[in-house]
Amino acid sequence: MTPRIPDFADVVAAAARLGPHIVRTPVMRSPAFDARVGCSVFFKCENLQTGGAFKYRGAMNVLLQLDPQRTPLVITHSSGNHGNALALAARARGMRAIVVIPRDSARSKIAAIEAAGARIELCEPGLPAREKRLAEILAREPAELVHPFDDERIIAGQGTAALELLAEIPALEVISTPVGGGGLIGGTALAARVLAPGIRVVGAEPAQADDAYQSFRSGERRSVNAPATIADGLRGSIGVRNFELLRTHVDDVVTVSEAEIVAAMRVVLDDLKLLIEPSSAVPVAAALAGRLGPRGQRVGIVLSGGNVDLGLCPFLRGDGIR
Repeated sequence: MTPRIPDFADVVAAAARLGPHIVRTPVMRSPAFDARVGCSVFFKCENLQTGGAFKYRGAMNVLLQLDPQRTPLVITHSSGNHGNALALAARARGMRAIVVIPRDSARSKIAAIEAAGARIELCEPGLPAREKRLAEILAREPAELVHPFDDERIIAGQGTAALELLAEIPALEVISTPVGGGGLIGGTALAARVLAPGIRVVGAEPAQADDAYQSFRSGERRSVNAPATIADGLRGSIGVRNFELLRTHVDDVVTVSEAEIVAAMRVVLDDLKLLIEPSSAVPVAAALAGRLGPRGQRVGIVLSGGNVDLGLCPFLRGDGIR
C-alpha cells in the first residue's frame, strides 16, 4: 500500500488538536549571534517544549487521535527524545508505553523515559536492530506502533513548530532544522511552502550521518547504520514519507562536522544562555559556517531539543573545580 503523505491541512488540524496540550515555545534572538553570522536569526526554542524537545508535538498528535480504552498500549523505537515524548504523552492520556532504545543512547534520555513511566526494552545500536527488537515485541504483545518519524500524524505534529514560528515572524527568507528521520524537516516544509512560498527550506545534518544529504543529491533514499556522531538524535535514516517531502519541498541539505556541532553548542550557551543538545546545534553550526545562504537574510532556526547528557560536558560535570 502506498504510504499517505501528509499535507498542509494535516499540520493545521494538528495545531488545533494540540493547542491546550503543548507549550507554545518562545522565539528568541541574540544580537551577538546576529553579528557572528551577519543575518537576523530567529530561534524557535523547542528545547523548552514538554519533554525538552519538539518530539512531544508529534507524539501527542498521534495519541489524541487514539481511544485509550481501545488502545491502552503504544510502542515505538527511539534514540531518546521520541521515546520520552511518547512516554509523557501516554501518561497524560492514561495509556502505557513501551520504548525500544539502543544500549548506547544517552543515559539521561533513558532515565527520562523510565521516569515518565514507560517500559524500556534495550537493543543493539543501529536502526535495523531497533526495528528487529520492536517486531519481536509486537509479535507477542498487541500495541499501537507510533513510528518516530515515518508517520503522517507525527510529521503533521512536528510541523506545528514552524507554523507557530512563521505566524509570529512572517518575513523569513530561510528556515532550517536538523534532519534525522525527517519528521521535523518534513513538517516544517509543509508549513513553510504555504505560509511563506518564497522561503528556502534547508535541512542540516552531521557529516558522519549524512543519509539525507546523500538521498537529496542522488534522488534515491539512502540509509546509514549506527553512525558515529555526537548528535545522537540524528542517527536514524530518512523515512519513506519523509524522503518524499524532502525531495519535493526542501531546497537544500547541508552537513557540518562534529567539531562544528560542539562549537555551536558553546556559541548558543554564550549568546542565548541556552543549553541545547548536539542534534539541536546542527543547523546552528550550519549558520555559523555560512551554509544556510548569504549574509543579510532573515533566518529561522528550530532549536529541536535541550536534553543534554551533562556527564559529557566536563565543565558542567565539575572537572577541575576545587
